[in-house]
Amino acid sequence: MTGSSPAVPASDLKDLARVSTGSVGLDDILGGGFDANRMYLYEGRPGTGKTTLALQFLLKGAASGERVLYISLSETKRELALVAQRHGWSLDNVDIFELVPPETTLDPERELTVFHPAEMELGETTSLIIKAVERINATRVVLDSLSELRLLAQNPLRYRRQVLALKHFFTNRNCTVVLLDDLSSAQDDLQLHSIAHGVVMLEQLALAYGAERRRLRVIKMRGIRFRGGFHDLTIESGGLRIFPRLIAAEHHTPFRSDITPSGNAEFDQLLGGGLERGTNALLLGPAGVGKSSLTLTYAIAAAQRGEHVVFFAFDEGRGTVEARSRTLGLPLEKYIESGHIRFQQIDPAEMSPGEFAANVRNSVEHDKARVVIIDSLNGYLNAMPDERFLILQMHELLSYLGQQGVLSILVLAQQGLAGPMETPIDLSYLSDAVIMLRYFELAGTVRRALSIVKKRSGPHEHTIREFQLGSTGIKLGPPVREFSGIVSGSLRYAGIETPEGSAG
Repeated sequence: MTGSSPAVPASDLKDLARVSTGSVGLDDILGGGFDANRMYLYEGRPGTGKTTLALQFLLKGAASGERVLYISLSETKRELALVAQRHGWSLDNVDIFELVPPETTLDPERELTVFHPAEMELGETTSLIIKAVERINATRVVLDSLSELRLLAQNPLRYRRQVLALKHFFTNRNCTVVLLDDLSSAQDDLQLHSIAHGVVMLEQLALAYGAERRRLRVIKMRGIRFRGGFHDLTIESGGLRIFPRLIAAEHHTPFRSDITPSGNAEFDQLLGGGLERGTNALLLGPAGVGKSSLTLTYAIAAAQRGEHVVFFAFDEGRGTVEARSRTLGLPLEKYIESGHIRFQQIDPAEMSPGEFAANVRNSVEHDKARVVIIDSLNGYLNAMPDERFLILQMHELLSYLGQQGVLSILVLAQQGLAGPMETPIDLSYLSDAVIMLRYFELAGTVRRALSIVKKRSGPHEHTIREFQLGSTGIKLGPPVREFSGIVSGSLRYAGIETPEGSAG
């Protein structure tokens, strides 16, 4: 005789309410948080931030007036209190049940029992967990950690049965549960993945140089559309700060494609009127040729129009950039003090690419930046473990900035000072405009030349012009027609004397 399962009430089939994970970044990745009354798994090696993220989950519930419970099989209440204190948190509204498994008690008489100790200890531990949840009647529970239950179970079948029993117990009590697993088993525990409603993996990467990097990935989430891939995170005072991976297609703001003047009429003429909003320009050239000085011209011009500019410096400090601006007669310090220009020094050894992208996004959406300068991409490249990822990161970042109507100016230093130049990475195909700067020699002096190699958004002048950096900024001369080979580095002079009207 075959039995049939009872029908599921229609009220149980409607969309579940979402509950916040306690992390703004993780909620964003999940599109609103967890489904309520389900069991979730945080897994990762020690030091990845699982306990901190779990405490944030409980504190969020406690702030909403919920009863929350932290069941600890591995850390003491004192250790948890210390973690909370260093994050500036109070655990007064968090019930902590410190459950020390019986096998850790130093009782030599237990070794004389005729029963296998694990058989008694696993059932006793599970029973204590159930009684604690029933007594407190919690709606949010964290169980830390499953490695203790795994050791007590001794074999995969008993372990799976115990976790399933706990899952059914929690589900019937309308309780949202987060399990922590420190991956102490020799192999990945796919049994847990199949049982849990969702799995979040945390990782810590040790680079050859610089600070360690942490990241997070949602492995599965039943019935929830989430943003896949790795998301960088940092552990700061106040909890985990998670930086959701930037997807440009999710962000678009209508804008007018106006021309943004550079503040130099001759340079704007060379560009066919200037650079348009929502586009990006790549400045290529050897070190010291004037790329950063050209970006400062754009920054000051935007600030004079009352726009907000963000200058991300990977290679030079603020003092060096301010000194250069003074020699060019550009009032950079004035506009930094007024708040029109924000200068931020970036240490690529300390900041992950995901954190940098979040910084750029915050500058655009909250500070209303209209011009973003990245000087230089060489420093940004050093922050990436593989240059292939730099291409992908820059594609998303530039697409995002373009959809926000922001003018982006990127600096990329080429290797070498004269002759053929090598570029550490080719970003020209991502760029709407490419401006090339070069050194060349004339009559025993070193001169500078500038040309517009590419401009997608409209016509531009195709000549090569000599330019000079002086106390009044950048001065451009007439087209250099007596030379060939300036761009390639194989200079040939066909004239008789120095061209008249030269910027030099």
